Order: sequence, then C-alpha cells, then structure tokens
Amino acid sequence: MNYALFDEAGKFLAGRVLSESDASLQVELDSGKRVKVKAANLLLRFAAPAPAELLHSAAARAAEVELDMAWEFAPEGEFGFEDLARDYYSASADATSQAAMLMALHGAPHYFRRAGKGRFKKAPEEVVKAALAAIERKAQVAAQIDAWAGELVAGQCPAAVREQLYKILFKPDKNAPEYKAVVEAARRSQRAPLAVLTEAGAIDSAYQFHWRRFLFEQFPKGYGFAPLAAPAIGELPLAEGVQAFSIDDSQTTEIDDALSVRGLGTGVVTFGIHIAAPGLAFAPDAPLDKVARERLSTVYMPGYKLTMLPDDVVQTYTLTEGRDCPAVSLYVTLDEATLAVQAKVTRIERVRIATNLRHDQLDAVITEASLSGAAEAAYPFAPELAFAHRLARHLKAAREVVRGKPETFNRPDYNFRLVGHTGEPTGDETVQISTRQRGAALDLIVAEAMILANSSWGAWLAELGVPGLYRSQASLAPGVKVRMGTKALPHAGMGVACYTWATSPLRRYVDLVNQWQLIACVQHGTTAALAAPFKPRDASLFAILSAFDAAYTAYNGFQNQIERYWTLRWLQQQAVQELSASVLKDGLVRADTLPLVFKVPGLESQPRGTHVRVRVQHIDLLTLELHAGLVAVLTDPAAEDDAGEDEDEAPAAGLALAIDVADAEAAPTPEAAAP
Repeated sequence: MNYALFDEAGKFLAGRVLSESDASLQVELDSGKRVKVKAANLLLRFAAPAPAELLHSAAARAAEVELDMAWEFAPEGEFGFEDLARDYYSASADATSQAAMLMALHGAPHYFRRAGKGRFKKAPEEVVKAALAAIERKAQVAAQIDAWAGELVAGQCPAAVREQLYKILFKPDKNAPEYKAVVEAARRSQRAPLAVLTEAGAIDSAYQFHWRRFLFEQFPKGYGFAPLAAPAIGELPLAEGVQAFSIDDSQTTEIDDALSVRGLGTGVVTFGIHIAAPGLAFAPDAPLDKVARERLSTVYMPGYKLTMLPDDVVQTYTLTEGRDCPAVSLYVTLDEATLAVQAKVTRIERVRIATNLRHDQLDAVITEASLSGAAEAAYPFAPELAFAHRLARHLKAAREVVRGKPETFNRPDYNFRLVGHTGEPTGDETVQISTRQRGAALDLIVAEAMILANSSWGAWLAELGVPGLYRSQASLAPGVKVRMGTKALPHAGMGVACYTWATSPLRRYVDLVNQWQLIACVQHGTTAALAAPFKPRDASLFAILSAFDAAYTAYNGFQNQIERYWTLRWLQQQAVQELSASVLKDGLVRADTLPLVFKVPGLESQPRGTHVRVRVQHIDLLTLELHAGLVAVLTDPAAEDDAGEDEDEAPAAGLALAIDVADAEAAPTPEAAAP
C-alpha cells in the first residue's frame, strides 16, 4: 500500500495515495476526504503502518525524544528529519521513527530552526540555553499560578494577589500570574472572581474597598501634597463701604464667594458678588498651578474631602470673616424699585468679609417669611438678605421665561453626617441622613447670584474676544446633555445666553482658568485677548477641558457611589425592613425619603410615578446592590420633579470589574442648584 505523510498549513496529515503527477498527489484521508497535495508538501512515503496508526504512534514517540541528545547528534549544517532519525534511532529507522523525529523537531523551535519543508538547522548553544531558562521560568510561573489558585479556592488569599487586588479587578494585566491565578481559581470553583477574592479574605472592608479603588484609579501616586508656600498677593485697593457676607454650611472651608448690598433706600442699589482670587497669587505653570491642574477639582464625600489645593493655601485665600480678602468682584447697579440693571463693572480689590453665615444653623431662622417682612428678621444683614432674596426671585423668574418653563424642585437635597467622626472615615461610623429642601431661601440667594456672575462674566469674555471654558445645553429636550466647550453658547437649562464657571476657583480648576482670563480683562480691557494667559484657539484650553471633564465626572461618580454606600449602611444601622418608593421606569424605583434608586422585580410594567411599598431583602455593601421585593402598590402615578436629568434616574454605579469573568467561565451630574 502506498501512503504519504504531508504538511497541510502547519499540520501533519497522512493518507493513502490515489494518484500522483510530477507536481501533486491525490490523497485519501481516513475520513474518506480526498485532498490534493503539492509535491513540495510531501514529507514521507511509507507502506506501513496505516496512516492513523502512524500519526498516533509517532506523536507518542515524539514526546519521548531527548531533545538535548538529538541536538548533540544533529549536524552543524542544514539537515532533514529522516537523516537525524537514522542517527538518533538506527540506520534502519522505520517510518514511525522518522515521523516521530519530524514531530519532535517541529515542536522544539528553541532547539531546531526550520529551514524548509522537513528541513532543520540546530540553534546556537547560547540560544538553546536562553530558551531553556525561559521555559524553566515559565514552568515555575505556571506552578506558582497553580499554587495561588489552590490557596484561593481553599479560602486563603496569597499576599501577592492581595497586593495586586485593585489592578486585578479594575486594570488587569492579563499576562500577570496574579491575574491568571484568580481566573484559574474562579474556573475551578465555578464562582465569580469577586466572590472568590471575598471569600478568600482579600477584601475585609467594603468601605475601604471602594475608597482604595478610587485612589487606585484617580490618585495612584497618593493624594498628599508636597510642601508649597502660598504666594502673597500684592497691595490692592480696599472696596470702599463694602461689608460682605458669605453663605455656606458649617463644614465649608473653601469659601469662594461672598455678597454685599449697598445703597438700600436710595433708589439705586449696588449688588456685589465677590470671588476669592487665588488667580492673583500665582499664574499658569507655577508650582501651585501644577498641583491644581493635576487634581482639577476638590473631591467630596460624606465626612471627608480631598481639596484641590493644600489646606494652608486654601486658608490663605478663602474669604474668612474679619479679614480684608483679595477678590474679583462683580458689581451690578440696579434700580431699587424695578430691579432693572443699570450697569455692571468688574474690579480687582480687597473686600472686607464681615461674617460667614452658615445656612445649616440659619435655615430655620432665615425663611421666606422673615425675608419678605411677614416674620421677624432677627439676624445679621437682614435688610441686605431681604433685598438679595427679592433680587434672586426676580432673576429666577426672568430665567424661567427664557427657559420656557419654571424650575421645580420637589425632591430634597440629602446631607450625610458621620457621628463622632474625625479624619478619614473607616466605614463603620454611625451615619445620619437629613434632608434640606432644594430652593431654600439662602440657597436661592447664592444660586442666583452665582448664575448672574457666571453668565455676566461669560458674556464679557466673549465680548472682548478672550477665550474661556463654558457650559452649554442646546435645549431642554430629553437626552440633550450639558456640555463643556470654549464657545459662549446658550444654556437652556439655566435660561441664560451663556454660562461659564468662574465662582469657585478654590475648588474647580476651570474656575481658576477663567479667573486668570477675567483678571486679564480687568487689567487690559479691549487688549485683553493679547494679554490673557490663554489665547484664542489655545490647544492647552482644550486639553484642560478634556482632563477636567473626565476628572469631574469620575469624582462625581465616586461621590454618588460612596453616598450610596452610606445610605445602605443607614438602612442596616436602622434595621429598616420596608421602604416607600416611586416608580421611575423599567422596574427602577426611587425611595421617597432617601437618595436611593434600585430595581424591584415585578414593577417593569408600572407607569412612572406610581407609589409602592417594598421590602428590603438583602444589602450588599461591596456591590452596592439593594435587593427588594414588592409589598404593595399604594397610589396612582404622581407628578415628578422636572429638574432631574437621565443620570438622576439610574442607580449609582455598581462594581464594574475590568477582570474578564468570561475568562474564568464563570452618569454627568445635573447643574447644581448652587453653582
């Protein structure tokens, strides 16, 4: 019988020769398939054994070939596999022996280099030694992966895996042995990688897990500051007759803004908006600018924050009561009766900060009734606050005309307080959650003042041809998001012709950039475009915008996530069994008295606004999931707050892993009410 062994795309096949010519052969495989084989691909003719037996026996014998010895026997020049088979086995090496040698040589490229079909050349000795060392290392790594996987399956976490935990889960190197060990452990145990790691003790605190993950992703080099001095600001004129007041909560240390009112009772009132001026102390590319540009924004979370600038620097420029503070001030002159704007002017100056009002201490005292004269106003700056509130309502009404519909805030803001907490939280603190209705009197005053400043300054930058960083929204149509850009475009959600961020330079880097541009406008007027740090079409502005947008989104996402953690902790601490909620869509519901959105099976067909009662079934602080079941449908759909955006209707981001579970076979924040 005439058989042939041949190479088909790097795979060895054998079969019975049916016919042949000088250029090719027709071969029938054991499967009955007939193939045309080029003569150049023919490697061996044989009469026995049968093709299937030859392939099976040759593969077994190839595994037994001592490659070191074969390499020693091989000649220095090019040779054929059949020649080496005769030297290695015997001069009468049969077809099986020859095929075994072919397979052995083909499978050992570190010993033998291919020189053509069935032709080889021995590799240099130094190459062989290096390859063998690499193979040994690979074998050791494979053994280590196997050992680590075994430990994980047994419920123990190897130190190397623990050290690489966040990288494995969120930015894995899929060739790293630590990653492969987790995947292998998940495959063996038929569990998800996160479950394997949790049960092995790699994650001992859900809070620390979320916190350390955030630091790993956003602050891989740490979040401390190198020692940096706060540069002094030169002499500035003192604003004559100005006694300014700020409005913040008691935890605020970065006091960016303050207000003043002069001329009450004269018929013409000057309303002042005073913004802290770190932009006067240092310029772009200064050491402090590099720090601010790297961080881009303050990071907020319950009980803690990471400031954009070092705290001692913040305290140098913050608008602290009892000091004459450098400020960039916008003065708006108004008719006291009609509130018509008569003039606007921006100045660089020192402003006397008379007091820092704290709204969490004054909300119950400074009310719409007291501001309108319907109740006693026994608090500092009562007349000024009353005028500011009247102006805020006027400005809001004017914006709503442009906006096309009124702003409504049916849902409250939620405040988190960690009882007895100082320093960085551990996650075990007792948490208190309180509510504060959006649009409260003091909030309205601050919000409208900041919108007035940001829209006025944005228009002034555009008028002088000075580039800035803006926020815009093309319309209020569903799905149209707020975007950042360098052009002064309308902001439909705000109801203003343009809107920049320039009122929080201690907390947001874009505000600091815009402040530098505003300072140039004050100092140089119509030639400011030539003198400003950032010129028209400056590529660095686009780089700043892109970096800020990414960082701000990430920081807000973390804030939402960690607030969700504390909300779930509150449920546990209070042993809450049932919640009332309102249906959003697709089975999602929003708790009536908590900042919590979650899914409830069985509500997918209920219309938006339907009130329901649900039972808490399980809380997972690691994945931030709340599992709940329907108790009862309480009422028909109710009116919803129209101030939210799509992001407000989705649960806070859960635990999105970068580790590929398949390998183991196993939202921008809406514009703030107080910008």
